[in-house]
Amino acid sequence: MATAAESDDPLGELRPHERFEVWRDLIGLTRDCDATSADIDRFDAELRRSALGPVTFLGTSFPSARFRRTDARVRRSDPGVFHLTFVQHGALALTRDGEPTQLFRAGEVTMLDSSRPYELRALGERTATGGEPRVEGVGIDFPTALLPIPPHRLRGLLGRGFRATEGSAAILADFLLSVDRQAPVLGPAVADRLGPIAVDLVAAWLADELADDTELPETARQRATVEQVRAFVRRHLHDPELSPATVAAAHHISVGYLHRLFAQHTDGDTVAAWIRRLRLEKAHRDLADPALRHVPIGTIAARCGIPRPDDFSRAFRTAYGLAPRDHRRHSCP
Repeated sequence: MATAAESDDPLGELRPHERFEVWRDLIGLTRDCDATSADIDRFDAELRRSALGPVTFLGTSFPSARFRRTDARVRRSDPGVFHLTFVQHGALALTRDGEPTQLFRAGEVTMLDSSRPYELRALGERTATGGEPRVEGVGIDFPTALLPIPPHRLRGLLGRGFRATEGSAAILADFLLSVDRQAPVLGPAVADRLGPIAVDLVAAWLADELADDTELPETARQRATVEQVRAFVRRHLHDPELSPATVAAAHHISVGYLHRLFAQHTDGDTVAAWIRRLRLEKAHRDLADPALRHVPIGTIAARCGIPRPDDFSRAFRTAYGLAPRDHRRHSCP
């Protein structure tokens, strides 16, 4: 799987202006624009770039900068690409064709296409720990032909900011952040499968904003539902009543349909087995956390949705080959 420059830190050994040039060129591989910055002489940036099949993932942190895609550049070359960005820190100010400037703040997702000129100013903000102002974000670039929504339906959505705090936008943002965290350990085959899932989640989010998913292919709707289920389960993992029946009811589908979705779009786990695995994995992590060493084992188990100590001990031993107490003792000597 491709990373920023096939190394752990492709920008670290370069001088500031060289770091800017490499960073600009890597961004430009999928976002064809002119990039400038007032901080070129002290430029300090990070860039994580991964190939997810036909989709390119980008995660970056950088000082304030400006990106311009001119009319001439569009006429010279239009690769037909959508650029989706989730802003994590700082802000983006977008100006297009004399329209009022749109400001996208942290926690918002926005999407542009390569067929229209634009000017995008990335406005850095200081972090809670101080330091120089930064802009941080994650995003994906993918061919416009992959999106199963007619282009004319998207005109009112492109270049707008949407809060990613709930619903399909939040699921999309969580997916991007998860890819960013897991990218270093993803194998090529897994990464290739994540690209189409990402596009399906974008399509589900846009259809939600259009209040109409009738034009989405069935596969896209199914994948979006599976990701919604995954997000729901993670939020309610502490609830001992969480079960395939409660998950299905929360999503207004039958238990049978839920099981069929998981059989088609996951690696073979049943819904109940996946819930149990997530609970045990969380307990395994928490028991190994030195900051939680004084929290009773029963409390940790209950927080993971397994309130009966005997059930927890038996399931933990089956999964990991040792008792919860022994795992804690070995992990936190």
